[in-house]
Amino acid sequence: MKSRWLAAAAAVALALDLAVSSIYVISEGEQALVVRLGAPVAVVETPGLKFKVPFIDTVYVTSTRSLLLEPQVEQAIMGDQKRLEVQPYARYRIVDPLRFYQALRTPEAANVQLNLLVSSAARRALGQAPLRALLTGERGRIVDAIRTEVAAKAAPLGVSVDEVRLRRADLPFETSQAIYDRMKSERQREAKELRAQGYEWAQQIQSKADHDRTVILSEAQRASAVARGEGDAEANSALADAFSQNPQFYAMVRALQTYKGALANSGPTMIVSPDADFLRLLKSGPAAGSAEGAKP
Repeated sequence: MKSRWLAAAAAVALALDLAVSSIYVISEGEQALVVRLGAPVAVVETPGLKFKVPFIDTVYVTSTRSLLLEPQVEQAIMGDQKRLEVQPYARYRIVDPLRFYQALRTPEAANVQLNLLVSSAARRALGQAPLRALLTGERGRIVDAIRTEVAAKAAPLGVSVDEVRLRRADLPFETSQAIYDRMKSERQREAKELRAQGYEWAQQIQSKADHDRTVILSEAQRASAVARGEGDAEANSALADAFSQNPQFYAMVRALQTYKGALANSGPTMIVSPDADFLRLLKSGPAAGSAEGAKP
């Protein structure tokens, strides 16, 4: 009785194992290749629960979505013999599971093969273009050439390459540092030239200002001397007219001016002879009708 139960349990386990081994599931965004004893027999593209022959059929499931390929940074020599650190990236899809299985088998092998294709195509395209081309509209043409070459070589592998771009395209650190040092020295040289030119301009401006100052001062002194001479001439003319009109009054005014000039800066006490001719006008005033009485 016990052996019957064991046989029944074994049969049920075997049936369950056969049932589990005979089904597989295809999800959205996946496709499968059924291989029977090493020979491909069917490509399954519709999602759902599928059946296979247990222990004989092998199912290889691949994604139909866009996959990302990121090669490592490599150095490439441009057409003008300048080195450049380049890191491209690509997006691809598995469009033919049968070809993919026959050529690559696994996504890991596909990444390795596509890395080689992208790297060689990038080196070839960049080696035909100068460095400045990557800074102009020529960059798009170069990238399109890389994608076209990679897509053509990847098509027999059952892979469709949708996009290839340059994520990084920089000069090596040593080259960048040398360029930076050269730019720095060039800017320092330009700064020195500008300072020297500014100093020269400052000297020219200062010299012109000093010259203009000297000219202005000389012109002002000449004008003042002319004006002073004209003033003296007018004063002398006025004095001559006054003397000709009333000599006595003119003599008195001149005497008073003399007193003012002589006594203005003297002390509170002044010792002079009482009969001095200098004090005649102060003591007796001008003589009426006499020119001599008006003289000091």
